[in-house]
Amino acid sequence: MSRFAPRDPRELEAIVADAVAREEPLELIAGGSKRGLGRPLQHPHTLDLSAFAGIRSYEPEELVLTAGAATSMAEIEAVLAEKRQMLAFEPCDWRALHGSAACAPTIGGVIACNLAGPRRIRQGAARDHVLGFHAVSGRGEAFKAGGRVVKNVTGYDLPKLMAGSYGTLAALTEVTVKVLPAPEATCTLALAGLDDGAAQRALGAALSSSHEVSGAAHLPAGVSTDGARTILRLEGPGTSVEARAKALGHELAAFGTAELMGDAASLALWRGVRDAAPFAALGDRALWRCSVAPSEGPALAALVAQALAVRHFFDWGGGLVWLAVKDAEDGGAAAIRGALGRGYATLIRASDAVRTSVPPFQPQEPALAALASRVKAQFDPRRILNRGRMYRDL
Repeated sequence: MSRFAPRDPRELEAIVADAVAREEPLELIAGGSKRGLGRPLQHPHTLDLSAFAGIRSYEPEELVLTAGAATSMAEIEAVLAEKRQMLAFEPCDWRALHGSAACAPTIGGVIACNLAGPRRIRQGAARDHVLGFHAVSGRGEAFKAGGRVVKNVTGYDLPKLMAGSYGTLAALTEVTVKVLPAPEATCTLALAGLDDGAAQRALGAALSSSHEVSGAAHLPAGVSTDGARTILRLEGPGTSVEARAKALGHELAAFGTAELMGDAASLALWRGVRDAAPFAALGDRALWRCSVAPSEGPALAALVAQALAVRHFFDWGGGLVWLAVKDAEDGGAAAIRGALGRGYATLIRASDAVRTSVPPFQPQEPALAALASRVKAQFDPRRILNRGRMYRDL
């Protein structure tokens, strides 16, 4: 296997164009922390994008940051922290899940995989925070889209299209994202001992309240070391957080007395939820991330538990169900997708054999698959970039 490491967009264009001429696919990497996502690739060449790093510009007053796609998340978060700002979509760090602790997550990888954490229920997904990008397509052509401001446009919203494409449409070289002020204070209300159904009702009641809940999760007994805990996060100015926590606790009194957790404990707790830390040590289990209607989360977990040895927890008010499956030849794919109904089940971690034999991403309906194929053909007609990462034929 050969490794190409372009130093600038012109070299990148030439490398991709040569791969197109030879019809030899390329695996795109930068930090390498997310190679465990999607189908495993065994391509003849690796395209190392790590040279496209560094913060290009940062305007705290305008809430805009532009960086090379291979810029590490650690560098970006450190720069933002100096100005008490943040990436509001709360990007996940799954290195512990994939055993890639030595790798450095990058902003381009986060955007390409559209990774968002618990704050997604208020701030949206990663794709909602991308303002623009520069990239090289699978045709070997440099292009850019978007800009440095939020505005309405007609036609394709290309930044949103790139987010979640897993490097199958273009190699990102630069991204521009909007940032937001970091909260002055954080508080978590924790309700103890609720079963899944009661927990989902409590989460729903909190999210439909006027208290601007920014995190809503449930950790059942066996996942939480402190017994079942239903947790709700409030963020903002200190006096506001204090008043809202008191009012929300009163409104949820029917579910029990809420324990209040301050800044440090809250930050650690929600970092664990964001990164699925309860499942990091379960290396023998396949991990799934299922997106469903919040009211259907408990039913999905119960149905899967009837067929598999599984642990679970909920995020996004019940709309995101994490499942850790043990001793299933297909990683639990048949049982989970059979129980799913409406929604999407994504395989986050499994052996290479399972990731090869089972579609890691939710199989697409024929019409959607045809559309995805047409989009792929526009950006990468020879299927050079990350061929097969998401779906076998793309």
